[in-house]
Amino acid sequence: QVQLVESGGALVQAGGSLRLSCAASGITFSNYAMGWFRQAPGKEREFVASISWGGRSTYYADSVKSRFTISRDNAKNTVYLQMNSLKPEDTAVYYCAASRGGTTFTRVAMVASWGQGTQVTVSS
Repeated sequence: QVQLVESGGALVQAGGSLRLSCAASGITFSNYAMGWFRQAPGKEREFVASISWGGRSTYYADSVKSRFTISRDNAKNTVYLQMNSLKPEDTAVYYCAASRGGTTFTRVAMVASWGQGTQVTVSS
């Protein structure tokens, strides 16, 4: 049974930083590309970042490029999202996602498994 468990969400002031973590179990982690999506109240779930199975390729939404960094540690079955220079518009529930394709992905349809989400709130 696949489990993705996010942590690290919090309330932070604009300009601050947070690091989200997602621990995976029940899958051969190194066979999966991993990603982060987010969903704000009243909005659709949107892509944030993804990373290939080996970590060599990453892809970011334009809205977070140069501020967020995705990384993974296959020895720990964990993917991270370092978020810097946070803005109020980054406020959302952040979801960890696993894709069987192995390469970077952006679409919800490519996601095989989701985490339960972690709340990030950025105050102005």
